[in-house]
Amino acid sequence: MSPAVRGLALAALLVLSRDWGCAQAAGTSGARKPSVVLILTDDQDVCLGGMTPLKKTSALIAEMGISFSNAYVPSALCCPSRASILTGKYPHNHHVVNNTLEGNCSSKSWQKIQEPYTFPALLKSMCGYQTFFAGKYLNEYGAEDAGGIGHIPPGWSFWYALEKNSKYYNYTLSVNGKAQRHGENYSADYLTDVLANMSLDFLEYKSNFEPFFMMISTPAPHSPWIPAPQYKKSFQNVSAPRNGNFNIHGKDKHWLIRQAKTPMTNSSIQFLDDAFRKRWQTLLSVDDLIEKLVKKLELLEELDNTYIFYTSDNGFHTGQFSLPIDKRQLYEFDIKVPLLVRGPGIKPNQTNKMLVANIDLGPTILDIAGFDINKTQMDGMSLLPLLRGDKNVTWRSDVLIEYQGEGHNSSDPTCPALGPGVTHCFPDCVCEDSYNNTYACVRTLSTSWDLQYCEFDDREVFVEVYNLTADPHQLTNIAKTIDQEILEKMNYRLMMLQSCSGATCRTPGVFDPGYRFDPRLMFSHGIWAHKLSTRSL
Repeated sequence: MSPAVRGLALAALLVLSRDWGCAQAAGTSGARKPSVVLILTDDQDVCLGGMTPLKKTSALIAEMGISFSNAYVPSALCCPSRASILTGKYPHNHHVVNNTLEGNCSSKSWQKIQEPYTFPALLKSMCGYQTFFAGKYLNEYGAEDAGGIGHIPPGWSFWYALEKNSKYYNYTLSVNGKAQRHGENYSADYLTDVLANMSLDFLEYKSNFEPFFMMISTPAPHSPWIPAPQYKKSFQNVSAPRNGNFNIHGKDKHWLIRQAKTPMTNSSIQFLDDAFRKRWQTLLSVDDLIEKLVKKLELLEELDNTYIFYTSDNGFHTGQFSLPIDKRQLYEFDIKVPLLVRGPGIKPNQTNKMLVANIDLGPTILDIAGFDINKTQMDGMSLLPLLRGDKNVTWRSDVLIEYQGEGHNSSDPTCPALGPGVTHCFPDCVCEDSYNNTYACVRTLSTSWDLQYCEFDDREVFVEVYNLTADPHQLTNIAKTIDQEILEKMNYRLMMLQSCSGATCRTPGVFDPGYRFDPRLMFSHGIWAHKLSTRSL
């Protein structure tokens, strides 16, 4: 036997010896398990036309596979949402509550308790996948107090992670734990293109004996919204959508929304229109990345055995309820994201209306790899039955949305009148967040109801309820007019979901046939009321 043949045989033997916990996924075929690519954008909405610039992506993924029209994130903020993708858990179970080290974003606690059990770690250790990461990981990744850029999370064979938050130029990458600094030369440094080139190199030189998992996490369309030079003049006539809740006073809403000034000033509108346009411009480079990636997979004859997922970590708003630009809020424009999938066994040009969330991505990818997801503590569900078009699939009718507000202990200099406790304020004294912008919601979608029920963790336990069938722009809070029995059931369901873990997060919702309600648990005894009473002790 020649040395080359011995090397190939040894590589195959190593793969088999590492493939401990994964069987061939049902509905898949072939000698090698399917590979998976996950593309994650940063702050890309779906409600305000965020997919419009991505013509190639729509043609190459959506039209060749399935689009989920009701895909949600459990927290409308980068780090908690990304942690949910990696762990398959709601924020109350992975404990990442904001974008700071203190909020557990890439903290030492996160690294010790959660990172060893992420789905990429299981793919690599239990299923024999070669794994590749490129781009933004978590907002505080690379912080000196948490291991710096020398820290490589478990589960990654190849690691090209951005230090801290999204940038397009003048950034540092951790290349397998070593610093690689980039400047502002477009051809060498524009991050979206750098990620594309690194991804193509991985595909070119990877092992052909192992299935692979790639996670490519782009900066676009996050601020500072710097487009590639060739796209700076694109969409010159585009402005932010003037939809039904644009520049509208948020009456009957939480005080943070009510404090936004309506109508917005001309300067605010000009600013958000410019931001909206630049966001679209940055996405054109993502569109190019997708095209290059798909062509490379096709050239290498990998495309037919590869699942490609495309999604975002949260939505975004530009002028809705007179809030200039940000995310964090409980409304559809911030919590709803694109989710497109193509791959083996997925029929083209499908739209699926089932209620899905990014906590489902980890279980789905593990299921594709043949790993028994019942052996995990993940809260999400595998989408594989939906991707395959299985008949009579029992599915959820609700998901949990939860967010812990952020604020400063001192007054914001741009808005002293509001006092301490607020943050992300604009010059005209409109603040996007506060300590008591802390809320939890049940987002329900069933045959009979399209409903959102939310409670705030504040002194009045403020409640917002929306019937999205009659009110898709969430203009009218019906908390005081909806049937009291439904209100009580939604309050109880919220309490259940906020304390759920694993399989208990997948129990029947309020409008499911198998739902059970204990009427002794009334609205006034909600989980926030309990938290407030214990906090005052």
